[in-house]
Amino acid sequence: MKGTAGVAAAAGMPASAGRGTPPGPKGSVGTAHVIELREGLRSLYQLDGAYGGGDVRSLARKHLKRIERIVNTNTYPDTIGRQLQLLSGETAEHCGWLYYDADNQTAARRFWGEALTTATVLGDDNLAIMVLAALSMQASFEGRPRDGLNLARAAQARAVRYGSPMLQSLLASREARAFSLIGDETAAKRQLTESMRLAEQGDRGRPSPDWAAFHGHAELDYAQGLLYTETGHHHCAVTFLRAALAHQHRTYGRNRALYRLTLSRSLVHAGEVDEAAHEAVESLEHLEEVESGRVIRRLKEVTGHLKGVDAVSAREAADRLTEYTELSGAA
Repeated sequence: MKGTAGVAAAAGMPASAGRGTPPGPKGSVGTAHVIELREGLRSLYQLDGAYGGGDVRSLARKHLKRIERIVNTNTYPDTIGRQLQLLSGETAEHCGWLYYDADNQTAARRFWGEALTTATVLGDDNLAIMVLAALSMQASFEGRPRDGLNLARAAQARAVRYGSPMLQSLLASREARAFSLIGDETAAKRQLTESMRLAEQGDRGRPSPDWAAFHGHAELDYAQGLLYTETGHHHCAVTFLRAALAHQHRTYGRNRALYRLTLSRSLVHAGEVDEAAHEAVESLEHLEEVESGRVIRRLKEVTGHLKGVDAVSAREAADRLTEYTELSGAA
């Protein structure tokens, strides 16, 4: 994904004109154009996983506008039209995710609302599940765990019909997160156990959709770490957060940065100050390649915790993190 060709592919814009180029106004659209546009969306997923939502947002918006232009200014059979509309909804959903990651929650809700409308019009369960799962995650992130729980349950009702254990596992973990934030530790543990049980089944039923490919051992370890953090069991949280970092594939640069900073936060609470300082400074290696508002928010949180500790290693690490924040313009 390097250079002009990679960026052009990510935006669904060919690096040079020629065969496979999306048609101009009033042109005829066929399967080849749909395939090319879908490959553009797939490239956006890859760029986001590696580098975060900040720089990818403009490419995603351009890709969505291109699809919308093709939908509204070209001719095609009904079967192609449905594929184009579905692709528009999926791209709008991904724009929502990118704005969520950049910590622009108002824009994220707008794009997710657009995607949910498309899912409703088309009667597409997969897109509806994806959007409801995203809205559940956002609701919990914004301190609305009751909404997060209801949205996760609405998605789960559709996922049961979909028939993918891994997809149901992902949604059960979203329910567990909401229960944890509500303060119902028993229900949170129950749903997280159910999420792990479903994940162990793998794809014995229907395979999970491509958008859920990120869900696996690393995500479940991270969810368990967050649960222990919120219940005050910080040493246990450290164990699971270390496992999450170890299991997270290196192509997910943004997640690795977030996991390491969350580990540093738990280490501070566990009294392991030197280790916390070390992990915080190590996260800067990932941050140099990532632009994510959520990660920067966690970075500032960890910096504050380190500043509150009377230890040389903590002060030095806090200074390094503060310097990075100021130089990167994220202050």
